[in-house]
Amino acid sequence: MTAEMHIEIKRNQLDDAIRISKHILEFTDPYGKEEYLKRLAANQHLILVAYHDGIPVGFKIGYEISKGDCFYSWMGGILHSHRRKGIAEKLADYQEQWATKKKYKKIRIKTRERHKAMIAFCLNRNFLTVNRIWHEKAGESRIIMEKYLTKII
Repeated sequence: MTAEMHIEIKRNQLDDAIRISKHILEFTDPYGKEEYLKRLAANQHLILVAYHDGIPVGFKIGYEISKGDCFYSWMGGILHSHRRKGIAEKLADYQEQWATKKKYKKIRIKTRERHKAMIAFCLNRNFLTVNRIWHEKAGESRIIMEKYLTKII
């Protein structure tokens, strides 16, 4: 049995998040800083970066899309060398706890159909598929998933 990897999560480390994004194999054309700043400027947002031994290895960024109702988990990824070590779960847990404290009702993600691991990750975290935006190119259709943070009565 191996010891659990120590992961530190820090907030508001946008430059580190962007650096990581450039090494995520699934991101064929990663966004530049300008796009991040544009999306985060007018919205309440959360930037999380996971560090292992002081080295940034994963990130998760989201922002409010519906005043007080929905938090959009927009971008995130884990370096290939650090996958399957619980880092994505820790980032998602942090984001969900933060969003719950901020009184959001749900978290939404949008991914491409070809990102099977992301879809499985969301399903395992009790997200539901709520919409599909068709695209003619195979694997490029968007899958929209949501997770309610409060009980639906």
